Amino acid sequence: MYKNYFKRLFDFFAAFFGLLLLSPIFIVVMIGLYIANQGKPFFFQARPGKDERIFKIVKFKTMNDKKDAQGNLLSDADRLTPIGAFVRKTSLDEIPQLINVLKGDMSLIGPRPLLPQYLPLYNETQKRRHNVRPGITGWAQVNGRNAITWKRKFELDVEYVDNLSFIMDVKVFLMTFKKVFKSDGISQEGQATAEAFNGNN
Repeated sequence: MYKNYFKRLFDFFAAFFGLLLLSPIFIVVMIGLYIANQGKPFFFQARPGKDERIFKIVKFKTMNDKKDAQGNLLSDADRLTPIGAFVRKTSLDEIPQLINVLKGDMSLIGPRPLLPQYLPLYNETQKRRHNVRPGITGWAQVNGRNAITWKRKFELDVEYVDNLSFIMDVKVFLMTFKKVFKSDGISQEGQATAEAFNGNN
């Protein structure tokens, strides 16, 4: 009952009131990133959602578009702006995803939506992470975020799918505040964020 009905209802109202409550922060961050990123405060990217349906995720843009002499984008670390680093450290870059939650593309809590090019790399067990809506935060995020291996992330994602309940969502929600406050697991060692998934890591 919760998984099929009440979770979506709770997501909608929580996202609606969350956007209202966070609107002052939303506006301040948007202006700061507008200045830092030459008029581009938002980042849009295709991501697979429930049942692998592709949608456009919206986040605050924490990296600029600087390129090398050959026209290739610089590394994540070189493109991460000072304000972008702060926004990412405090997880404020996730706020615009409340719009995705309102639309029904995402849930507040669920496996994080990754890149479409990863879809062919999943094994049959890992694919089950798409049996539910992706989330702004999730079981893998409160148990290591980017500091754990891809293999472990997917194990935690599937564990969430198998045990999805109101109690588990409340647990993840409360643990998320602790992780954000401590800024745990924002990046992997030696990376600005996380290394790409190649099907083996």
